[in-house]
Amino acid sequence: MTDSKIRLGADIGGTFTDVVLETGSGAFSTKVLTTYDAPERAIVEGMLQVCARAGIAPADIGQIIHGTTLATNALIERRGAKTALVTTEGFRDVIEMRTESRFEQYDLNMVLPEPLLPRQMRFTVPERIDADGGILIPLDEDAVAETADRIAATGAESIAIGLLHSYLNPDHERRVAAILGERMPDVMLSLSCEVSPQMREYERFNTAIANAYVKPQMKSYLGRLREKMRDQGAVCDIFLMHSGGGIISLESAAEFPVRLVESGPAGGAVFAAHIAARHGLDRVLSFDMGGTTAKICLIRDGAPKTARVFEVARSYRFKKGSGMPISIPVIDMVEIGAGGGSLAHVDGMRQIRVGPESAGSEPGPACYARGGTRPAVTDADLVLGRLDPDGFAGGTMTLDAGASDTALVTHLGETLDMDGPTAAFGLSEVVDENMANAARVHAVENGEDLAGYTMIAFGGAAPLHAGRLCEKLGITRLLVPPGAGVGSAIGFLRAPFSFEATRSVYMRLDDLDTAKVTDLLSELQREATAFVRGCDATAEISAEYKAYMRYAGQGWEIPIELSPADAEAPDADTFRRLFDAAYVRLFSRTVAGLDIEITLWSVNAATTVPPVDPVKSLARSGEASKSGTREIFDPARSAFRTAQVVRRADIATGQTVEGPAAITEDETTIIVPSSRRAIRQSDGCIDITAKE
Repeated sequence: MTDSKIRLGADIGGTFTDVVLETGSGAFSTKVLTTYDAPERAIVEGMLQVCARAGIAPADIGQIIHGTTLATNALIERRGAKTALVTTEGFRDVIEMRTESRFEQYDLNMVLPEPLLPRQMRFTVPERIDADGGILIPLDEDAVAETADRIAATGAESIAIGLLHSYLNPDHERRVAAILGERMPDVMLSLSCEVSPQMREYERFNTAIANAYVKPQMKSYLGRLREKMRDQGAVCDIFLMHSGGGIISLESAAEFPVRLVESGPAGGAVFAAHIAARHGLDRVLSFDMGGTTAKICLIRDGAPKTARVFEVARSYRFKKGSGMPISIPVIDMVEIGAGGGSLAHVDGMRQIRVGPESAGSEPGPACYARGGTRPAVTDADLVLGRLDPDGFAGGTMTLDAGASDTALVTHLGETLDMDGPTAAFGLSEVVDENMANAARVHAVENGEDLAGYTMIAFGGAAPLHAGRLCEKLGITRLLVPPGAGVGSAIGFLRAPFSFEATRSVYMRLDDLDTAKVTDLLSELQREATAFVRGCDATAEISAEYKAYMRYAGQGWEIPIELSPADAEAPDADTFRRLFDAAYVRLFSRTVAGLDIEITLWSVNAATTVPPVDPVKSLARSGEASKSGTREIFDPARSAFRTAQVVRRADIATGQTVEGPAAITEDETTIIVPSSRRAIRQSDGCIDITAKE
C-alpha cells in the first residue's frame, strides 16, 4: 500500500540519472549512468537501489516527481517528430525571418540557427484576425481540409497551429484543429493559443512548433515510464517538474512537453532557494554543475529570478538572440557546456577549449574505461587529485587515471608541449574561467554585483570546482548542502504544485480598463488553479499576479508584481508607482514624459510550501578527524599540495576542516582550497569561508 510520506525524485541528466527517496525516517540517494536508448531504465534501476537501502518495496512509494532534459536534448539535437505548421496565409516564413535583431552586430558571417521546420513543412490557410481580436478574413474551411490532405501525404506525426493574433481570439485556431483532427485522427496537435497565448508571432509560433516537435517522443516516453513503474509495483501518481520551478501532472506534461525544457535545472534552483531560506540568505548565486552542463542562477529574497522567454541551441555562446526562443515561464539562468563530461581540444589559435560537446555516459570520459579516448573535465579532476579513483560514485565505479593522463597528453599535451598534470591544470582553469565569466555576465545583465553574494553549490561536479570559482569571483562564502550530488532531484521534492497562465492583452496605462483587467486576471486565476487542482485536490492554493509593462516605444517589458488587492481593484496610479519602483531598481532612473504600456498579464497558482526551519550559524568546536591525505593540485598556487581527506559523514556539527582538503561522500567530493576553511552547520551544510 502506498504511503504519502514516501516520495521519490528522479532527475535524468546528460551523464547520470539521480534518484532520491525520502521516507519518514530518512533519505536515500543514488546515481546511475543515464541509459540513452531507454531513459526510463535508469530511473527503474535507481528506484530499486534506493528502495533496497530503505527496506521498502516500490509499491510503498506514495508519489514520484520527475525532471528530465529529454525535451531540451531533442530540440538541440533535432531528434523530434516529423512536424508541420499551419499558419495564416502570408506568414509562412515568420520562423525563418525571425526578428530584425542582430546578436552579433559586425559579424558578416553570422550563423543563425536553422528553423525547426523546413519550408515545405509549413502550410498556410486563408484567414485573418486583427490586433483587437476581430475577424478581418473569415477562415476558409475548405482550404483547411485541402491542407490537411497535403499534410497527410507528407507523413507528419505532429502539427503546430499558429495563426495571427490567436492569443486574442482563438476561434480560428480551434476550428482548424477540429478539421485536422477529423481528417487526421492519429496526428498530435499543438495550438499556439494554448501553448503560449502571447503576442509576438515569431516567439509564439516557434514555441508551438517546439511543443509539437517533441510531443510524440515525450508522450511515448512518459507512457513507457508509467508502465515500467507499474511493472515494478509503483502504482502511485507520477508528476513532472516544469521549467518555471513547479510541478504539473503527467497528463499536462504530455500535452505541453515544451514546459519541461530545463526542468532538471529548475529543480536545482528550487533546491538552492530552499537552502537559502533556511540560512536567511537574500542574495545567493546558485551553481549547479553536472556531467554535461553548468547552470548559474541568481536567487534574491529566497526566490529564483524568472523569465518568460528562454533560448535553446544557441549558435554563439553567451549571445542572446542566437538560439531558438521558447516563450514559456522559466527560471532565468545561464547554462554553458561545462560539465564533468565536457570534452577539451586545442583550437587553431593553440588555445584550450572546453565544451559544449560532452562525452555523456556513453562512452563517458576516458577514465570511465568505456571506450572514450578524448579528455573531459572529469579526467582533469582525476589527474589533479580531486577525485579518488577507487571511491567514485560511492565505490560503484573505478576510474582509470592512466587513461586520463594518456588522453590529456595525446589531445592537449602533444600540441602544447605539456605533460598530463599541466594539461589538466590548463583544462581546469579554462572551464573554471568559462563558468566565472558566465556568472559575471549573468549578474551584469540583471543589474547585480556579486560582492556580498553567497554561493550554493550542488550537482556531481560543482563541489569540485566551486571553491576555485569563489576565488575567481571574490565570493567569500560557499555552502554545499547535504545531498549536493543529487541536488536537482531533492529540489523536485521541495517544489510546489504550480502552473502559470498568461495572456497578451495590450493596454495603455492612461486608458486602463479596470473591469477588463479584473475579469482577465480572474479568468487566468481559474485557469491556473484548475491545472494545480488536477495534481492536488485538497491543498491550499495561492496566486501571484504580474503585469509586464514598458515605456511606449520600448521593445521589451519588465515584470511588475501585483498584490491580490491590485488584481481585485486595479488602479492606474498604483500600477504607475509599482512600475517606477521596479524600473529604478533595474536602471537607476525613470524616463519622464513617456506613456506606459501593459502587454502581458500572468497568474501563477501554487500550493503552499511549508515554512522552513531557520539555521543558526555555529561557532567552531574543534577540527574533524581526517581519514588520510593525498596530493591535490592548488590552482591558486600552481602546485600540488598535501591535502587532508575527510569523510563528510565523520564531521560532527561545529567541527572544522582547514584547506587544502577533500571532503568525500558517495555522490561527490568537496574541494576546500588552501585559502578557505569549512565548518559543518547544524543542518548538515558544509559552510566554506575565506580564512581571516
